Amino acid sequence: MVLLDLIEKTVNGTGYELVDFEQAERGLFRVYIDLLPADYDRGGIAVEDCEKVSHQLSHVLMVENVNYERLEISSPGLDRPLKKLHDFVRFAGCRASVKLRMPMPGTPNRKTFEGILHEPEGENLKLEFEVTDGSAMLEFTLADVDKARLVPQVDFRSRKA
Repeated sequence: MVLLDLIEKTVNGTGYELVDFEQAERGLFRVYIDLLPADYDRGGIAVEDCEKVSHQLSHVLMVENVNYERLEISSPGLDRPLKKLHDFVRFAGCRASVKLRMPMPGTPNRKTFEGILHEPEGENLKLEFEVTDGSAMLEFTLADVDKARLVPQVDFRSRKA
């Protein structure tokens, strides 16, 4: 079994979604998890969630004789990567940064865009971004994406003193 498949199966079996996995230097495994759709109303990932996944994944990696030095489990953060079609569905209406593999027709020499995600139509993803005279709609597919992340929106003015 491929390492990524093993990690995803374990994370999913623990009741979470695998958002991303990094294999860093010196045997460090970084695993980013999120809640499953049924639990979205619960808020975000808590320390106890990371602890639960870490315990289970450590056990599975030991049983499967996977060589690693350290295992880090965390939430994907405010700038969460968007990797799967359902990520674009879930975060429609949110601000995102999208870097394409190649420029799209109508956007010569431009691969990076920031704007508001729109609800995908089938496999077609949409990002509304600003141009000099208003806004434009970028249409692309998941295969066109090199990297995509949410743009953190923090409003300190709404805090009450």
